[in-house]
Amino acid sequence: MKGIEFLKRWRQVRPQPDARRWVVLDVESSGLDPRRDRLIAIAAIAVRLEGDRASIELADSFEVVLQQPEDSAAPDRQNVLLHGIGVGAQRAGIERAAALRAFLGFVGNSPLIAFHVAFDRSLLERACRLEGLAVPGNSWLDLEPLAAVLRPEVKARSLDDWMQALGIVCLQRHQAAADTLASAELLLMLWPALRVELPAPDFRAVVALAARRRWLAT
Repeated sequence: MKGIEFLKRWRQVRPQPDARRWVVLDVESSGLDPRRDRLIAIAAIAVRLEGDRASIELADSFEVVLQQPEDSAAPDRQNVLLHGIGVGAQRAGIERAAALRAFLGFVGNSPLIAFHVAFDRSLLERACRLEGLAVPGNSWLDLEPLAAVLRPEVKARSLDDWMQALGIVCLQRHQAAADTLASAELLLMLWPALRVELPAPDFRAVVALAARRRWLAT
């Protein structure tokens, strides 16, 4: 019943699709291989575009721990210490299909953003396939190459590097909700430079701008 009640709650409060709403997300997993490791937690927060400004909508956010199967291997101790989601919390999470449906309902048609997005995207899409759910067709943006293009003077690669360079404070690294907020704050700190490049930011144009990272690296 817990999964059904959770899904009903998110159906009641999910926002309508909005082209001016971008969703920043982060996931936690049982390991570093998205081809075989399990999705443990998802967090997401909306960034609202109004005119030439962007703002983080704290009230428009999502967080869930997915229930891990009883027959799954015991969580690695170092992995648990990293993200802080213990065995009990993993076993008591929301049923995986219900959690994923709630997440997809929360996202709607909004474009998705993450730092080093390939990992998050692979885990989410694999989890959806395992549960027989349609893979979301939303547009995706990797925040790391966008940051590199917009702030080339900052010699940073990891999220920790960018946080240190720009003075972003994260309450608990490798905790999905905190990392999501840090990534959203990074997007906002890049916004002035983005507006110089794209006076009227369109998500597809932002994705194309981030793709310039490949050319700058050669």
